[in-house]
Amino acid sequence: MSKLFTPVTLAAPAGPGLDLRNRTVLAPMCQYSVTNHDGVPHAWHLAHLGARAAGGFGLVFTEATAVTAQGRISDADTGIWNDAQGSAWAPIVDFIHSQGAAAGIQLAHAGAKASTHPWLPGPIAAGETGNLPVPGRGWETAGPSATDAFGLAPATAMSTGQIAASVRDWAEAATRADAAGFDVAQIHAAHGYLVHEFLSPLANTRTDEYGGSFENRTRYAREVITAVRAAWPAHKPLAIRFSGDDWVAGGWRIADTVRFAAEAFELGVTAFDLSSAGIGKYHGPSGPGFQVPLAAAVKQAVPGAFVTAVGMINDPSQAEQVLVTGAADGVSIGRAALKNPNWPAVAAAALGSVPDAVPFAPQYWRAHW
Repeated sequence: MSKLFTPVTLAAPAGPGLDLRNRTVLAPMCQYSVTNHDGVPHAWHLAHLGARAAGGFGLVFTEATAVTAQGRISDADTGIWNDAQGSAWAPIVDFIHSQGAAAGIQLAHAGAKASTHPWLPGPIAAGETGNLPVPGRGWETAGPSATDAFGLAPATAMSTGQIAASVRDWAEAATRADAAGFDVAQIHAAHGYLVHEFLSPLANTRTDEYGGSFENRTRYAREVITAVRAAWPAHKPLAIRFSGDDWVAGGWRIADTVRFAAEAFELGVTAFDLSSAGIGKYHGPSGPGFQVPLAAAVKQAVPGAFVTAVGMINDPSQAEQVLVTGAADGVSIGRAALKNPNWPAVAAAALGSVPDAVPFAPQYWRAHW
């Protein structure tokens, strides 16, 4: 049996934790497919996520799902800021469970990178890029500071009252996610979105208690974690996705991530996914597994957590190597899963797993994995 396809348990503050059938995780990937612009998931989201659950993933994450309407990357994003959205997620979660996978939701707020055109071939070909028009389909954005670091319309700096209201939005979204049946909630603190904006000096130039020092820049993230953990059942794991490094001098670096990951663990986060960048022009490395060292650094600092690596992990042997070397406990698969929803089943067969351990829907048995 390969390491990739051995079961694993994600710890939680109470109870036995969450058992996963294997260590493959479907990474959150935006679909820009909410046609009514109301944040409600529909048949496409069931088909997309359901296919990957049937294809053998141990844990299936939704796309970035906004905790407030103003927090959407685009007007075609999913949300969970009202009960209608929560009710629409419930049957999708049920189907994921019926295929033997656990269901995770990525809670998100895009901050200064909100209110943009959907990143799809049609809008791009039509020249629809950057911010949505205001007035019109778009809305005014908010972040820790007014900045043009993203090449978008500058966001309005949030007041302390708006920050407090935002923290409540995260908690209320977590409550709805629990009611919908999700097993894991992941806080999106990566890719230049709101939590990451507060963390990084590249986007946070505040001079109050939410800016300046490491303690102040991490305050919003700590408040979000604390609020979500209080709203999220103690027997369910809480996760976070970090941009482990901005790859820019003077930005948020891996040493900062390692330091804050230890604090987040003490606050009740037990699963970490390590991506990178998202603020300004990309200056980092590239190539297969280029972010694995970020996951390894967090794993070494927080050995009791479930840590996943992500980023150009495409080959089953490559994924297995990440685990057997101890760099991470699992792998998040993104673009490779877009190409092949059955990536885990194919990978298990390629790694020599016994037939009973190859995860696939029984309706597909004639594929002869």
